[in-house]
Amino acid sequence: MTLPVEHLRLDDSFMHDPHAAAAALRDKGPVLPVILPTGLPVWLVTGYEEARSLLLDPRLSSDGVYDRLERLREAADGKPSSFSEDLARHLLNTDPPDHTRLRKLVNKAFTPRSIEQLRPRIAEIAAELTDALDTSGPVDLLRDYAYPLPMIVICELLGIPKDDREMFGAWSDVLVSTAPPEEIGAASESMGRYLAGLLEAKRVSPREDLLSALVTAGEDGDRLSVPEMIAMSFVLLIGGYETAVNLIASGVLALIRHPGQMAALRSNPALLPGAVEEFLRFETPNNLSSPRYTKEALRVGDVEIPAGQFVMISLLSANRDGARFPGPDRLDITRPAGGHLGFGHGIHFCVGAPLGRIEGEIGIGHLLAAFPAIELAVPEAELTWRPSTAMHGLAELPVRLG
Repeated sequence: MTLPVEHLRLDDSFMHDPHAAAAALRDKGPVLPVILPTGLPVWLVTGYEEARSLLLDPRLSSDGVYDRLERLREAADGKPSSFSEDLARHLLNTDPPDHTRLRKLVNKAFTPRSIEQLRPRIAEIAAELTDALDTSGPVDLLRDYAYPLPMIVICELLGIPKDDREMFGAWSDVLVSTAPPEEIGAASESMGRYLAGLLEAKRVSPREDLLSALVTAGEDGDRLSVPEMIAMSFVLLIGGYETAVNLIASGVLALIRHPGQMAALRSNPALLPGAVEEFLRFETPNNLSSPRYTKEALRVGDVEIPAGQFVMISLLSANRDGARFPGPDRLDITRPAGGHLGFGHGIHFCVGAPLGRIEGEIGIGHLLAAFPAIELAVPEAELTWRPSTAMHGLAELPVRLG
C-alpha cells in the first residue's frame, strides 16, 4: 500500500528489547508513524500524556477495526481472511453504544466482589504448584508455575474442562504471536468452534461457572447473542490469563535483577499489592493497546494524524516515560501506586484487572514465602521474549530455587 508519510520500520528489537526500542522512539517524539515488525503501518503513541489522552478520545474508533485490519492484510498478500468472525465481535472491536451494552452485561457476571471471593482458591492452587516444583535442579518457572496458575484459575472460573486447558494455551500462544495469518486463522477457527459447542452445553446444562452465567446474564430483557457470547468468552479467556502469566514471570525476573527490592518484599509482604502495581508499570505485560483508527484528522501536539489511519498505543513505553514517572527505569516497589497504564485506560480498561492483580499478588507472594532463594539458572543474556507485538512476556524463565 502507499503510505501517506514516511514510516519508521521497526525490527524485532521492538519485541525482544522493547524498553530500549521504546526509549529510542520517545526520543524521536511521542507520536510517530511506524511499520510494526508484523508489517502493519500504524501511528504509534509512546508518550504517557498523549497515550492517556488518546485512550479516552472518542475520535479514535474500535468499531470493526479487526475487519479493517484483515482487509488491509488481504490487499497486501491477496489471501482472504481466515480469522473467526465470531471471535472478532468482541469488546475491543466495538464502540458505544454497543460496547456499553456488552460491558454492562458481562460486568453482571464478572464483578470485583466475585473475583475477590476467589482469593482462597487461588492461594490453594499456588500452594499446590509451589509444592510440586523441583528444587533439585533448574526449573522453568514460566512453564511450571506462572503459566498453570492463571490458566487453572480462568478455566475453573469459566467452567472449561481440565482436559481442554492445554488446547487453549496452544491456541492463545498463536493468536497473540507474529505467526503467519493462516496459522492465526486456524487457531481462531478452532477456538471459535470449541467455544460454540461449550456454550451450547452450558445452555442445556448450566453449572456454577462464568460461562453458564454469561448464557443467562441479561438486563431489561437484553441478553448476549450466541456470537456475542463466543466473542466474550474469547476475550475473558485470553485476557484472564495472558496478562497474569507475564505479570508473574516478569515480576519475579525484576526481583531477581534487583535483589534489594526482593529482600525488602520478603521482609515486608504487606508491600505486595504496591509491588504488583510497580511490576505492571516496570515490565508492562501488555505492550500495545488494541488497535484503533481515526474517524477524522486528529492533532496530537505538533503531529496531525490523518483520518482513517490505524493508531496503537504503547502502554509499555508510556509506563517508562520519565515525564510522568521519576526514575522510570528504576524498580521501586514503594513507588506511589496508581497512574500506570498496565491495564489500559478508558472504556477498554481490562475487565480482568481485579483478577490479574490478585493472581500477581498471590502468585509472587507464595513463591517468595516458599523459597528462601530464587536465582537465574542461565546467564541473563540467554533469556528470550515471546515473538509478539501485543504481549510482553518471557518465552521461558529457568531458575534455581533454594
